[in-house]
Amino acid sequence: MTKILACIDASAYAASVCDLAAWASKRLDLPVELLHVVQRRDAVAQRHDLSGTIGLGAKSELLEELTRLEEADSRLQIERGRILLASMVDRLRANGVTAIAPLHRHGGIVETIIEREEDARVVVIGKRGASHEFATDHIGSKIERVVRASAKPVLIASRAVEAPQSVVLAYDGSKPADRALERVANSPLFAGLPVQVVTVGPDDDKHHAMLDKARIALSASPSVTATILPGKPEDAIAELMNETPQALLVMGAYGHSPLRTLIVGSTTTTLIRTVHAPVLLVR
Repeated sequence: MTKILACIDASAYAASVCDLAAWASKRLDLPVELLHVVQRRDAVAQRHDLSGTIGLGAKSELLEELTRLEEADSRLQIERGRILLASMVDRLRANGVTAIAPLHRHGGIVETIIEREEDARVVVIGKRGASHEFATDHIGSKIERVVRASAKPVLIASRAVEAPQSVVLAYDGSKPADRALERVANSPLFAGLPVQVVTVGPDDDKHHAMLDKARIALSASPSVTATILPGKPEDAIAELMNETPQALLVMGAYGHSPLRTLIVGSTTTTLIRTVHAPVLLVR
Protein backbone atom coordinates (compact mmCIF):
# COMPACT_ATOMS: atom_id res chain seq x y z
CA MET A 1 0.00 0.00 0.00
CA THR A 2 1.31 3.47 -0.92
CA LYS A 3 2.36 5.55 2.09
CA ILE A 4 4.31 8.49 3.46
CA LEU A 5 7.55 7.23 5.05
CA ALA A 6 8.45 9.47 8.01
CA CYS A 7 11.87 8.79 9.58
CA ILE A 8 12.46 10.03 13.12
CA ASP A 9 15.17 9.92 15.77
CA ALA A 10 15.63 11.47 19.20
CA SER A 11 16.45 14.94 17.86
CA ALA A 12 14.15 17.98 18.06
CA TYR A 13 13.49 17.51 14.34
CA ALA A 14 11.22 14.51 15.02
CA ALA A 15 8.29 16.86 15.67
CA SER A 16 8.91 18.75 12.42
CA VAL A 17 9.15 15.48 10.49
CA CYS A 18 5.76 14.44 11.87
CA ASP A 19 4.17 17.81 11.10
CA LEU A 20 5.38 17.68 7.49
CA ALA A 21 4.39 14.03 7.16
CA ALA A 22 0.90 14.92 8.40
CA TRP A 23 0.66 17.74 5.84
CA ALA A 24 1.72 15.38 3.03
CA SER A 25 -0.56 12.61 4.29
CA LYS A 26 -3.64 14.82 4.20
CA ARG A 27 -2.88 16.30 0.79
CA LEU A 28 -2.13 12.91 -0.77
CA ASP A 29 -4.71 10.98 1.29
CA LEU A 30 -2.10 8.40 2.31
CA PRO A 31 -1.21 6.64 5.58
CA VAL A 32 2.05 7.36 7.41
CA GLU A 33 4.65 4.75 8.27
CA LEU A 34 6.61 6.15 11.21
CA LEU A 35 10.11 4.65 11.20
CA HIS A 36 12.64 4.74 14.01
CA VAL A 37 16.00 3.01 13.47
CA VAL A 38 18.48 2.14 16.20
CA GLN A 39 21.97 1.78 14.76
CA ARG A 40 23.98 -1.18 15.92
CA ARG A 41 26.88 0.07 18.03
CA ASP A 42 30.13 -1.53 19.08
CA ALA A 43 30.25 -1.54 22.86
CA VAL A 44 33.99 -2.21 22.86
CA ALA A 45 34.68 0.81 20.70
CA GLN A 46 32.31 2.98 22.71
CA ARG A 47 34.19 2.23 25.93
CA HIS A 48 37.56 2.82 24.23
CA ASP A 49 38.54 -0.78 25.04
CA LEU A 50 42.19 -1.17 25.97
CA SER A 51 42.02 -4.95 26.45
CA GLY A 52 45.02 -5.45 24.19
CA THR A 53 47.22 -3.91 26.88
CA ILE A 54 46.02 -6.00 29.83
CA GLY A 55 46.44 -9.60 30.89
CA LEU A 56 44.55 -12.57 29.43
CA GLY A 57 42.50 -13.30 32.56
CA ALA A 58 41.27 -9.73 32.79
CA LYS A 59 40.38 -9.75 29.09
CA SER A 60 37.80 -12.46 29.56
CA GLU A 61 36.11 -10.60 32.42
CA LEU A 62 36.14 -7.33 30.46
CA LEU A 63 34.57 -8.90 27.38
CA GLU A 64 31.84 -10.44 29.53
CA GLU A 65 31.16 -7.05 31.08
CA LEU A 66 31.04 -5.39 27.66
CA THR A 67 28.59 -8.02 26.42
CA ARG A 68 26.31 -7.34 29.39
CA LEU A 69 26.55 -3.60 28.79
CA GLU A 70 25.74 -4.01 25.11
CA GLU A 71 22.66 -6.07 25.93
CA ALA A 72 21.53 -3.51 28.51
CA ASP A 73 22.12 -0.66 26.05
CA SER A 74 20.10 -2.48 23.39
CA ARG A 75 17.15 -2.85 25.78
CA LEU A 76 17.44 0.84 26.69
CA GLN A 77 17.46 1.90 23.03
CA ILE A 78 14.39 -0.24 22.33
CA GLU A 79 12.51 1.35 25.23
CA ARG A 80 13.55 4.85 24.18
CA GLY A 81 12.41 4.08 20.65
CA ARG A 82 9.06 2.78 21.91
CA ILE A 83 8.47 5.97 23.91
CA LEU A 84 9.51 8.19 20.99
CA LEU A 85 7.25 6.37 18.55
CA ALA A 86 4.29 6.57 20.93
CA SER A 87 4.82 10.31 21.40
CA MET A 88 5.08 11.00 17.66
CA VAL A 89 2.03 8.83 16.91
CA ASP A 90 0.12 11.10 19.28
CA ARG A 91 1.45 14.15 17.42
CA LEU A 92 0.37 12.75 14.06
CA ARG A 93 -3.10 12.04 15.43
CA ALA A 94 -3.32 15.57 16.79
CA ASN A 95 -2.53 16.75 13.25
CA GLY A 96 -5.46 14.79 11.86
CA VAL A 97 -3.72 11.61 10.65
CA THR A 98 -5.61 8.43 11.54
CA ALA A 99 -3.76 5.76 9.52
CA ILE A 100 -0.36 5.38 11.22
CA ALA A 101 1.99 2.39 11.29
CA PRO A 102 4.86 2.82 13.82
CA LEU A 103 7.90 0.70 13.05
CA HIS A 104 11.03 0.12 15.17
CA ARG A 105 14.11 -1.37 13.49
CA HIS A 106 17.73 -2.17 14.32
CA GLY A 107 20.37 -1.72 11.63
CA GLY A 108 21.78 0.88 9.27
CA ILE A 109 19.67 4.02 8.91
CA VAL A 110 20.22 4.53 5.17
CA GLU A 111 19.82 0.84 4.34
CA THR A 112 16.59 0.58 6.35
CA ILE A 113 15.10 3.69 4.73
CA ILE A 114 15.86 2.36 1.24
CA GLU A 115 14.32 -0.98 2.20
CA ARG A 116 11.11 0.61 3.51
CA GLU A 117 10.66 3.23 0.77
CA GLU A 118 9.61 0.84 -2.02
CA ASP A 119 5.92 1.71 -1.75
CA ALA A 120 6.40 5.24 -0.39
CA ARG A 121 5.26 8.31 -2.31
CA VAL A 122 7.68 10.54 -0.40
CA VAL A 123 10.31 10.09 2.34
CA VAL A 124 10.37 12.67 5.15
CA ILE A 125 13.54 13.11 7.23
CA GLY A 126 14.96 15.75 9.58
CA LYS A 127 17.60 18.25 8.57
CA ARG A 128 19.89 17.06 11.36
CA GLY A 129 20.07 13.94 13.49
CA ALA A 130 20.39 13.71 17.24
CA SER A 131 24.20 13.79 17.15
CA HIS A 132 24.32 17.09 15.17
CA GLU A 133 21.16 18.74 16.49
CA PHE A 134 22.83 21.97 17.59
CA ALA A 135 25.55 22.12 14.90
CA THR A 136 24.13 25.01 12.90
CA ASP A 137 26.74 24.76 10.14
CA HIS A 138 26.07 21.09 9.44
CA ILE A 139 23.34 18.93 7.99
CA GLY A 140 22.68 15.36 8.99
CA SER A 141 25.47 13.09 7.80
CA LYS A 142 22.95 10.66 6.31
CA ILE A 143 20.95 13.09 4.16
CA GLU A 144 23.14 13.03 1.04
CA ARG A 145 23.46 9.25 1.23
CA VAL A 146 19.70 8.84 1.53
CA VAL A 147 18.94 11.23 -1.33
CA ARG A 148 21.52 9.70 -3.66
CA ALA A 149 20.36 6.15 -2.90
CA SER A 150 16.63 6.83 -2.85
CA ALA A 151 14.31 6.45 -5.83
CA LYS A 152 11.74 8.66 -4.09
CA PRO A 153 11.48 12.41 -3.47
CA VAL A 154 12.93 13.29 -0.06
CA LEU A 155 11.25 15.99 2.01
CA ILE A 156 13.66 17.52 4.54
CA ALA A 157 12.17 19.09 7.65
CA SER A 158 13.65 22.24 9.14
CA ARG A 159 13.50 22.78 12.91
CA ALA A 160 10.32 24.88 12.81
CA VAL A 161 7.66 23.86 10.31
CA GLU A 162 4.38 25.42 9.23
CA ALA A 163 2.10 23.93 6.58
CA PRO A 164 3.51 25.23 3.25
CA GLN A 165 1.33 27.88 1.63
CA SER A 166 3.38 28.30 -1.55
CA VAL A 167 6.12 26.62 -3.58
CA VAL A 168 9.46 28.00 -4.73
CA LEU A 169 10.81 25.84 -7.56
CA ALA A 170 14.54 26.24 -8.18
CA TYR A 171 14.92 25.45 -11.88
CA ASP A 172 18.14 25.22 -13.88
CA GLY A 173 17.06 23.08 -16.82
CA SER A 174 18.92 19.96 -15.64
CA LYS A 175 17.37 16.49 -15.68
CA PRO A 176 16.80 16.47 -11.89
CA ALA A 177 15.23 19.95 -12.19
CA ASP A 178 12.95 18.70 -14.98
CA ARG A 179 11.80 15.87 -12.74
CA ALA A 180 11.17 18.37 -9.93
CA LEU A 181 9.16 20.52 -12.36
CA GLU A 182 7.08 17.49 -13.37
CA ARG A 183 6.32 16.75 -9.70
CA VAL A 184 5.18 20.28 -8.96
CA ALA A 185 3.03 20.34 -12.11
CA ASN A 186 1.28 17.01 -11.55
CA SER A 187 1.37 15.91 -7.90
CA PRO A 188 -1.68 16.50 -5.65
CA LEU A 189 0.87 17.49 -3.00
CA PHE A 190 1.09 20.93 -4.65
CA ALA A 191 -2.46 21.28 -5.97
CA GLY A 192 -3.83 24.78 -5.49
CA LEU A 193 -0.56 26.26 -4.21
CA PRO A 194 0.97 29.31 -5.92
CA VAL A 195 4.33 28.56 -7.53
CA GLN A 196 7.32 30.85 -7.96
CA VAL A 197 9.87 29.52 -10.44
CA VAL A 198 13.38 30.89 -10.01
CA THR A 199 16.51 30.46 -12.02
CA VAL A 200 19.84 32.05 -11.21
CA GLY A 201 22.14 33.62 -13.77
CA PRO A 202 22.29 36.38 -16.37
CA ASP A 203 19.08 37.92 -17.71
CA ASP A 204 19.47 36.41 -21.20
CA ASP A 205 17.56 34.36 -23.78
CA LYS A 206 18.76 31.04 -22.32
CA HIS A 207 17.30 31.73 -18.88
CA HIS A 208 14.09 33.24 -20.29
CA ALA A 209 13.63 30.07 -22.35
CA MET A 210 13.99 27.99 -19.16
CA LEU A 211 11.30 30.01 -17.43
CA ASP A 212 8.98 29.82 -20.46
CA LYS A 213 9.32 26.02 -20.42
CA ALA A 214 8.45 25.96 -16.72
CA ARG A 215 5.44 28.27 -17.18
CA ILE A 216 3.99 25.99 -19.86
CA ALA A 217 4.46 22.90 -17.66
CA LEU A 218 2.77 24.70 -14.73
CA SER A 219 -0.14 26.11 -16.72
CA ALA A 220 -2.67 24.30 -14.50
CA SER A 221 -1.36 25.96 -11.34
CA PRO A 222 -3.54 28.79 -9.96
CA SER A 223 -0.66 31.27 -9.81
CA VAL A 224 2.77 31.09 -11.43
CA THR A 225 5.47 33.74 -11.28
CA ALA A 226 8.93 33.42 -12.79
CA THR A 227 12.07 35.23 -11.74
CA ILE A 228 15.70 35.39 -12.82
CA LEU A 229 17.97 36.09 -9.85
CA PRO A 230 21.54 37.37 -10.11
CA GLY A 231 24.45 35.96 -8.13
CA LYS A 232 25.33 32.49 -6.90
CA PRO A 233 22.43 29.99 -6.71
CA GLU A 234 23.09 29.04 -3.08
CA ASP A 235 23.06 32.70 -1.99
CA ALA A 236 20.24 34.02 -4.17
CA ILE A 237 17.81 31.17 -3.46
CA ALA A 238 18.54 31.18 0.28
CA GLU A 239 17.84 34.94 0.41
CA LEU A 240 14.59 34.49 -1.52
CA MET A 241 13.44 31.73 0.84
CA ASN A 242 14.18 33.92 3.85
CA GLU A 243 11.91 36.57 2.30
CA THR A 244 9.10 34.09 1.49
CA PRO A 245 7.42 32.83 4.68
CA GLN A 246 5.64 29.46 4.72
CA ALA A 247 7.17 28.44 1.40
CA LEU A 248 8.42 24.99 0.41
CA LEU A 249 11.58 24.87 -1.69
CA VAL A 250 11.51 22.20 -4.42
CA MET A 251 14.63 21.42 -6.40
CA GLY A 252 16.48 18.76 -8.32
CA ALA A 253 19.18 17.22 -6.16
CA TYR A 254 22.81 16.22 -6.55
CA GLY A 255 23.10 16.50 -10.32
CA HIS A 256 26.83 15.75 -10.11
CA SER A 257 28.75 12.69 -8.98
CA PRO A 258 29.86 12.25 -5.35
CA LEU A 259 33.48 12.67 -6.49
CA ARG A 260 32.80 16.05 -8.08
CA THR A 261 30.81 17.09 -5.01
CA LEU A 262 33.78 16.14 -2.82
CA ILE A 263 36.10 18.32 -4.91
CA VAL A 264 34.00 21.40 -5.65
CA GLY A 265 31.15 21.18 -3.14
CA SER A 266 27.41 20.91 -3.71
CA THR A 267 24.77 23.60 -4.21
CA THR A 268 22.19 21.11 -2.93
CA THR A 269 24.00 20.57 0.37
CA THR A 270 24.64 24.28 0.84
CA LEU A 271 20.97 25.13 0.32
CA ILE A 272 19.78 22.44 2.73
CA ARG A 273 22.16 23.90 5.31
CA THR A 274 21.28 27.58 4.82
CA VAL A 275 17.55 27.52 4.03
CA HIS A 276 15.36 27.57 7.16
CA ALA A 277 12.34 26.03 5.46
CA PRO A 278 11.29 22.59 4.26
CA VAL A 279 13.09 21.38 1.14
CA LEU A 280 11.82 18.71 -1.26
CA LEU A 281 14.65 17.07 -3.20
CA VAL A 282 13.98 15.18 -6.42
CA ARG A 283 16.65 13.05 -8.07
